[in-house]
Amino acid sequence: MEIRGAVELPAHREDITLRTQDGLTLVGELALPLDTTPVATLVTLHPLPTAGGFMDSHILRKAAARLPALADLAVLRFNTRGTSSPRGTSEGTFEEGIGEEADVAAAMDFVHERGLPRPWLVGWSFGTELALKYGRDHDIEGIILLSPPLHRATADDVAAWANEDCRVVILVPELDDYLRPEEARERFASIPDARLIAVDGGRHLWVGENQTVRVLSEIVGAVNPSALPLPTEWDG
Repeated sequence: MEIRGAVELPAHREDITLRTQDGLTLVGELALPLDTTPVATLVTLHPLPTAGGFMDSHILRKAAARLPALADLAVLRFNTRGTSSPRGTSEGTFEEGIGEEADVAAAMDFVHERGLPRPWLVGWSFGTELALKYGRDHDIEGIILLSPPLHRATADDVAAWANEDCRVVILVPELDDYLRPEEARERFASIPDARLIAVDGGRHLWVGENQTVRVLSEIVGAVNPSALPLPTEWDG
């Protein structure tokens, strides 16, 4: 079977709920390798909900569909406050990335309660703002930023990562609608050890199988490089 599009590989998938410190219930899903212990955990933060972003935004959905089987990764997805998907609607309302601080904390509390290993925050667009602003408050191995717009995260939010003992990986599409590689290099220069990857031909929404494979490969390359190259066929 060719691995592409909406193909969902075997995994243990569990509908979960998260409880925030301000009393909201958020809906989500945890996907785990079927027969092995995960080697690391991706805590995913979705694009802007007021522009259609949610836990099923395609890169995050495909990460959960493929990476437990292909790279032995646990993948946690959830809807931030006020966000809906087929899984359901999280309580609350969109708070411009401010109240969402508690949503990130609820996800990380879940990770630690379950004993999930080596957590990484994987943010896409709006999700990168949450990772940059609030990731330093948690025990994580690193952050992976997909198409960061740097609309809500300030220069101080970015620079603060220079003092953190965790990895920063940034994927910037060549043809991004908001932040392209040349400007991104300038705005992330305050993190000397950050790895900024300019993706030729890439666009903000990473549409198409080629871009999906590139993004998932870069994520796995940061978190579990021994699983590369990702297979294109599944015979399990």
